[in-house]
Amino acid sequence: MTTKNELLKTVFFDLHLNKGAKMVPFSGYELPINYEMGIKDEHLYCRSKVGLFDVSHMGQAELVAESYDDAARAIEAIVPGDVLKLQPERMRYSCLLNKNGGIEDDLMITHRIKADGSHVVGLVVNAARKQHDYRYIQSHLPENIDLKIDEERALLALQGPDAEKVIAIWCGEAVGIPYMSEIETTFFDVPCRVSRCGYTGEDGFEISLPNDQALRVAEMLLSHDDVKLIGLGARDSLRLEAGFCLYGHDIDETTSPVEADLSWVINKRRRKAGGFSGAERILTELEDGPAKRRVGLLPSGTAAPAREGALLFAEDGSQIGVVTSGGFGPTIGGPLAMGYVLSAYASLGTKIDVEVRGKKYPWHVTEMPFT
Repeated sequence: MTTKNELLKTVFFDLHLNKGAKMVPFSGYELPINYEMGIKDEHLYCRSKVGLFDVSHMGQAELVAESYDDAARAIEAIVPGDVLKLQPERMRYSCLLNKNGGIEDDLMITHRIKADGSHVVGLVVNAARKQHDYRYIQSHLPENIDLKIDEERALLALQGPDAEKVIAIWCGEAVGIPYMSEIETTFFDVPCRVSRCGYTGEDGFEISLPNDQALRVAEMLLSHDDVKLIGLGARDSLRLEAGFCLYGHDIDETTSPVEADLSWVINKRRRKAGGFSGAERILTELEDGPAKRRVGLLPSGTAAPAREGALLFAEDGSQIGVVTSGGFGPTIGGPLAMGYVLSAYASLGTKIDVEVRGKKYPWHVTEMPFT
């Protein structure tokens, strides 16, 4: 077990302390859960202005080969998405799969054009899984493909409705880039990669840059009156309102993309050809339906927030599932949750009882995102 003294620190550690952050262990790092505003106000600030997140604990890597196609075919053996036909400077959310069709991690995959003109497959993986992911990916690569792990880069996420207005001041080239795309550019005079995806439900950008230049860029962004640092607490409530999965909670090594309501990551070509880990199970579930499904849940009246592990029941009293993420949604002003239920109970509007501290409350299945 990692002790506090053994926790890793990002290049922004001192900045967090200077801004009044409450630091907590997370994925082997010491990271800010919130600053002086508090989680609720940070959440609402990101929804109305611009939040700056330190996500440098995420894993950044590349697959390098003689051609992009070689690298793309290699990763397609263990992800169900179309990487081969991914256009230059475009990116795709996908799932790293095991032989049983379970999800080893969720990740971002990019057809990256390097400054020297070469084309590689860029990867961003979750912090808690990155060492596992690197070993897993490496074990499935042919000898002519190199996995290059970049530990010398920081990663900032600029999220909120005014994110484009802010980034335009220092990085005009990022203005107008499409959603789910990435460019090599400069932030002021700092070489960087800027992408546009995010995990908050708001418009936003991710800035990957060298560690030795990262603090200067963060301070430039924070010099804007509308930009505030946001911690892990609000990051979690923001992604929950957006209906996004958190690895180790809403998805894991036993969950398939079909069960997780992530079937959209599997495009037509891959559905027809298969050829990826766990394809037999996943293609069968696409055809016949899975036994359970991830759903969004809202209370039908007054209810206490339902946390991870809360049991779900049908109206006849039979247990039909479990909550995997839950809490209070500051934007919607009330409790919300995600969980898995037997497929027969996954239709919108289905009435479900949620057990919280020994008492059952009426909830119902709802659409996601919640806001």
